[in-house]
Amino acid sequence: MTPSGRRDDPHDGTRGSGRDETPEERADRLWAELLQELRVAQTGVQILFGFLLTVVFQSRFTDLSHTDRILYTVTVMLGASAVGTLIGPVSLHRLLTGRHLKPQTVVWASRLTLTGLVLLLGTMASALLLVLRLAVDNTIAAWLVGVMVVWFLLCWFVLPAFARHAARTGR
Repeated sequence: MTPSGRRDDPHDGTRGSGRDETPEERADRLWAELLQELRVAQTGVQILFGFLLTVVFQSRFTDLSHTDRILYTVTVMLGASAVGTLIGPVSLHRLLTGRHLKPQTVVWASRLTLTGLVLLLGTMASALLLVLRLAVDNTIAAWLVGVMVVWFLLCWFVLPAFARHAARTGR
């Protein structure tokens, strides 16, 4: 580290990227970026969860089979878990603010966000299965949900992992 507090290790992830920042500056930047990402995810999951909560009050809810009621319950629980996990970084930040733990807070908030995305994937899959079981044959519904889960996995996890690997290998 230089006398100014700047990192001087060329392998620390800040050199070569055009950034010359202290660990605290990097944590501040990463936190701001994470907040922007969370705004998108939180809005989507909260809207989905809100719609899920209204289903039980619809007149046709009583016509659902026992299996569909279980599927609905699982979907609501996954949705609640996703909401809680994606809001978790806000609470984490608020309770740790001023404790000089910003770099650690960013790491934990990032982990919560990834966990929330996995829970959102589960919520989406089970919600799609619930709706499609009512719209089409169960076998077709299962295939359609499988295709969508693969699509979400590709968009949310495989593409970023590929981009990360490509950047690391210089491709």
